[in-house]
Amino acid sequence: MAKIVFVGAGSFGFTRGLVRDLLTFPTMRDATIGLVDTNKERLRFAVRAVNKIIDQGGYPATVQASTDRREMLPGADGVLVTILCGSTRVWRHDILIPKQYGVDVTIGDTRGPSGVFRALRTIPEMLAICRDMEELCPDALMLNYTNPMAMLCHAMQRSSPIEATGLCHSVQGGARKLERWMNLKPHSMDYVCAGLNHLSWYLKLERNGRDLYPRLKRKVRSDPDVYWQEPVRNEMLLHLGYFVTEGSGHNSEYNWWFRKRPDLIRHFFRGGKGLNTGTNAYLLKMYQAREKTWKQGIREWLARPEIDLARGHEYAASILHARLGGELFPFNGNVPNHGLVTNLPAGCCVEIPCVATRAGVRPLHVGDLPMPVLGLTHLTANNHMLAVEGALTADAGLVYQAIAHDPLTAAKLSLAEARKMTRDMFRRNRRHLPQFKQINL
Repeated sequence: MAKIVFVGAGSFGFTRGLVRDLLTFPTMRDATIGLVDTNKERLRFAVRAVNKIIDQGGYPATVQASTDRREMLPGADGVLVTILCGSTRVWRHDILIPKQYGVDVTIGDTRGPSGVFRALRTIPEMLAICRDMEELCPDALMLNYTNPMAMLCHAMQRSSPIEATGLCHSVQGGARKLERWMNLKPHSMDYVCAGLNHLSWYLKLERNGRDLYPRLKRKVRSDPDVYWQEPVRNEMLLHLGYFVTEGSGHNSEYNWWFRKRPDLIRHFFRGGKGLNTGTNAYLLKMYQAREKTWKQGIREWLARPEIDLARGHEYAASILHARLGGELFPFNGNVPNHGLVTNLPAGCCVEIPCVATRAGVRPLHVGDLPMPVLGLTHLTANNHMLAVEGALTADAGLVYQAIAHDPLTAAKLSLAEARKMTRDMFRRNRRHLPQFKQINL
């Protein structure tokens, strides 16, 4: 009987979707589901949701719950992590302080000054989870959904023997989007995608051995509706030659081209929706609004007479099924770069094709990234490594250097201004970063 533990089970959407998926597999239909969250109210809601899924599906699974992960981890086969360190009262300053300096971000959870400080607060907790797993379930596979994905995974992969990989739906989600644009049947396109989390590139798009990139570029150039669904990604496609995984709102923060002037933001995000609105602090405002409504949304879901139990598109359940002896499963995961992407830094965390097996996650060799996308990707990988080294050694100078090299920051600020902004962010986070004894900036 398998045991799967959710750390951060109060992330209601992830927990209910992933549990639904797990129970569709014969290796886990009778699993013990361990739920962990420090928020007792959210944990109670999660328990009710999982029990609803079990009852409606008639599964012989069981649920356990605790606010202490050490009570749940013993005997775990898989550990799924969906945590958020700090409320909006803490991480809003990751967005607001850079804005004061002219660095305008819309999401702020992946890289740049906002993502780096989120990583600084989260890395100690991720490493603490790894230490508990080393003691209580050393053979378990950790699947991380928490951002900033690349920096968190890099910190864990260089600090702990626990097998950990990070998962993001932007790879398969992007592929499905491209199929819709080109009027292809779902899952009829073959692709190879590699790079970094939220900055991976579809190196190959084919159908029946035929290159689809000419068709895609014609569609983007000729169809305004398609172009304006993803203006940032499509501009990058048309100028660099390759389509990138994460959405336009996210990707506008990761380079020099789209957010350095207000007129550019207005141009590229006219009519944008959701995460692609491009407006300053969009994710922060969305979370702040949810703080007032999340309970009602969960109660409405729990009150539904029936829920959809069909398997979704997330990778986690298929990976764990393979780990438990089921079919091999190909996916894109975040793994250490040991000769896999040959022109990215050794040891950085790359997002590349992998295969889940009973013996673990097996990454596949990619080779070189194309030169047109290498510059931005290599710089970003180096920045991740600088920030993680700063986090692990409590070296504020390395953290500053990672932020100073961030493309959007560098497009807006001088080195001295970037240093001052970093100093202000450390001061605001002093209570949450006790490992940094001195901030000599």
